[in-house]
Amino acid sequence: MRVLVTGAAGFIGFHLTKALLKRGDEVIGVDNLNSYYDVDLKKLRLNELAKHPEADNFYFTKIDIANRRDMESLFASHRLDSVVNLAAQAGVRFSIDNPHSYVDSNILGFLNILEGCRHSEVGHLVYASSSSVYGMNVKQPFSTDDRVDHPISLYAATKKSNELMAHAYSHLYRIPTTGLRFFTVYGPYGRPDMAYYKFTKSILEGKPIDVFNSGKMERDFTYIDDVIDGLLRALDNPTSLQSNEYSHSTPPHRLYNIGNNNPITLRRFISAIEEACGKKAHENLLPMQPGDVPITYANVDPLIADYGFQPSTSIEDGIQQFVVWFIEHYSPG
Repeated sequence: MRVLVTGAAGFIGFHLTKALLKRGDEVIGVDNLNSYYDVDLKKLRLNELAKHPEADNFYFTKIDIANRRDMESLFASHRLDSVVNLAAQAGVRFSIDNPHSYVDSNILGFLNILEGCRHSEVGHLVYASSSSVYGMNVKQPFSTDDRVDHPISLYAATKKSNELMAHAYSHLYRIPTTGLRFFTVYGPYGRPDMAYYKFTKSILEGKPIDVFNSGKMERDFTYIDDVIDGLLRALDNPTSLQSNEYSHSTPPHRLYNIGNNNPITLRRFISAIEEACGKKAHENLLPMQPGDVPITYANVDPLIADYGFQPSTSIEDGIQQFVVWFIEHYSPG
């Protein structure tokens, strides 16, 4: 396939691009390389892709998906079989102080993606949603059948908007679309703004870590390899979305959770990092942050039933692999 991957220099986009290249697909990668976090890390990921054995099948261009003219030109220049939209302004807390960047990237940018798919007759659009859309839902585990009408951050609101926009375009133009609600993805080459990244750096440097809600929060931490496996399974199967099951009144649009199906306490998460680092953490206990939620827990039964998805990486194994990578690349004192 020829696949457009937006956010190709991002954490999930980088690992997806590697997986697509490994199996022989051609990848058109775009990213605006913004400064939300260390641009050097994004460039490191791109350098790794440039060294990939199948690098000749990877074409990267620096584009902001919010730029309508550039996106129209991109879609006009390539015949695309599929699109995976992973480009977005991420982060719950950052959205409190920087709301406009979320509307630009997550709303306007996603509209440009949908319009490109519409006019280029792309066979399948897979896009990133987020577990944040569940807001303060108390029913566990979170299911895609649950109502998600009460987001508690602008980031979550934009992701819910993406789901509604994709549904509308699937209904109007019969574009097969699949939304994936990711649950706390972690692993090598991950985002420096994530807690596990900050914890590892601070523990290795002997600095205190901020532990919110006394470590009593629970997260469905999902290792990057499991996420990529689920993403590829969904990407490769648009035919079910084109079946007779999807009539005029039922558009070819689906939503899935991608999680580990096994929530882990923040306390156990920190213990796994301590074990991998060989050092104990110095903890600064703090109350819950605004916009945060006490638990995320994914019901992934539909993804298992439809595509055979089966997350298999334990938190201890996943954290061990991350810490090995972190030390190799940063060698903190």
